[in-house]
Amino acid sequence: MGGILAGVDVEPQRGPAEDLVHRCRAVLEEAWREDPGFCVPNGMVYPHQWLWDSCFHSLAWTALGDRRGVVELRSALANQDQSSGFIPHMSYWDDPAVHADFWGRPDLSTITQPPMFGHAVAMAIRAGFAVEDDLTQRAISGIAHLLIDRPKIAGLVCVLHPWETGCDDSARWDDWCPGGFEPEQWRRTKADLVAALHFEPSVGYPIGSSAFQVPSVGFNALLAWNSFELLSVGAGEPHRARADELVAAIADRWDQSLRTWTDADSGSGVVRTLDGLLPLLVDPRDEAFDDLLDPATYGAAFGPCGVHRDEPSYDPEQYWRGPSWPQLTYLLAVAGRRAGRHDVADTLMASLRSAARNNGFAEYWHPDTGAPGGANPQTWTTLAAVPV
Repeated sequence: MGGILAGVDVEPQRGPAEDLVHRCRAVLEEAWREDPGFCVPNGMVYPHQWLWDSCFHSLAWTALGDRRGVVELRSALANQDQSSGFIPHMSYWDDPAVHADFWGRPDLSTITQPPMFGHAVAMAIRAGFAVEDDLTQRAISGIAHLLIDRPKIAGLVCVLHPWETGCDDSARWDDWCPGGFEPEQWRRTKADLVAALHFEPSVGYPIGSSAFQVPSVGFNALLAWNSFELLSVGAGEPHRARADELVAAIADRWDQSLRTWTDADSGSGVVRTLDGLLPLLVDPRDEAFDDLLDPATYGAAFGPCGVHRDEPSYDPEQYWRGPSWPQLTYLLAVAGRRAGRHDVADTLMASLRSAARNNGFAEYWHPDTGAPGGANPQTWTTLAAVPV
């Protein structure tokens, strides 16, 4: 395991230990809302439904052998725009008006998140759960909307707000923060970027932005991979060629000198972050896998650092500026397993499970100590229950 887990209590087997499975179930049960059927990420801090959170919950429910994995997928995709396939990233089931002024509409947000529903649908089908055709079709339509309708730069789909990447305060977006990154200024800027979204008349989804159209390689990797996941279970065949084109465009963004994929057209201003290595899911490269385990770059006892240790922005205790995140650790472990890098997959999942056990399923944590950060417990850390 590359030495980075020395002295840390980890599970040597690929699946989670029985006690950890029980604890994952308890976290999900506590967060479950029966109507319409989803887990709040944290009842105090995150009391609504988030799209990619629910997809991660679905994976955990499925791993636990519980049909609520399919139920949660259905609620996550329930508010899809039927004409376009757009899926909002938030649903305000219990308090429809709470952020209506902010989004300009009640009930729902007007942006999306990484389409993790392709992987979640595929995992449920592989586990033997009955996934209704209409639910699979919703997933296909959600992927198609992003592949076809979104603006593109250099062959890559654009995200229209940093929130759409799931990596809210990633150092990758610092160039959009006036005067350089500062948390309060960035909070105001994120609100301004919602106001910069462009909509067609009477359409509840964005078609562009006057301030933020970014071909995020991490988002595009998740889009292509989730498309392939649907293809692997016999769904979404018409979109194979577009997904292949994304992979080719992603490969063109590899920077060997920096050992990362870049969002920008050149290497200037590039910040090496963990979400920039998500293309490993579709473009496996041993040198990038090696960096995930290297204590001089991203490697750490409790999961990879969210920002390369040599970056000036690296701060292992600040939200999205360096802590380890369970959902990114899981995805990169999956990438390792798919590429035959079992050393990477085993090490990353062992670190995730050890952190979850030791810090009570925190939202994120210090990569070297496992000290919790953010909401606690946070439901996506039940990814510790998913065999990889």
